[in-house]
Amino acid sequence: MVFLLFEGTTFGLPDLYLRRTYRGQVMESGIVVREAIVGDSKAIAVLSGQLGYPASAEEIRERLVRLIIHPENCVFVAVGNGQIIGWIHAFHTFRLESQSFVEIAGLVVDENSRRRKIGKELVSSVIDWARQLSTASVRVRSNTKRHAAHEFYRHIGFNEVKDQKIFSLDI
Repeated sequence: MVFLLFEGTTFGLPDLYLRRTYRGQVMESGIVVREAIVGDSKAIAVLSGQLGYPASAEEIRERLVRLIIHPENCVFVAVGNGQIIGWIHAFHTFRLESQSFVEIAGLVVDENSRRRKIGKELVSSVIDWARQLSTASVRVRSNTKRHAAHEFYRHIGFNEVKDQKIFSLDI
């Protein structure tokens, strides 16, 4: 694995911290997909709001730093005409009861750039990353209300395997 150093200070970390490299790829649509960097925080925050999860650029920056320094996570961005127009976050997870897998935690494409295969290309980048980890599957959870997302995942080859409820406890 190759490491690059990037400048920035977060969580009292030194001004330089490690980041995995993933060479940007020019995809079929002409969009470049590359690993996210801390400087992408503002654009990611705007897109997160479109997904229904508003956050400030600083909140995203803090989260992104944590994800970048943990190699079981990946965050890719889609760049078109010099602008970030989509992002995807996935993580490699281990369970006692089943084989490890990669799960897509979030995916959003700018509302003005949808239906141009950008989401599919972001998912393809995660699939490539999962193959490098030698994991057998990629999963995604999707809110029952997101019918368009369900159709998108079916269209690109995902199979629906179960319905479930998610329970949360504030602590």
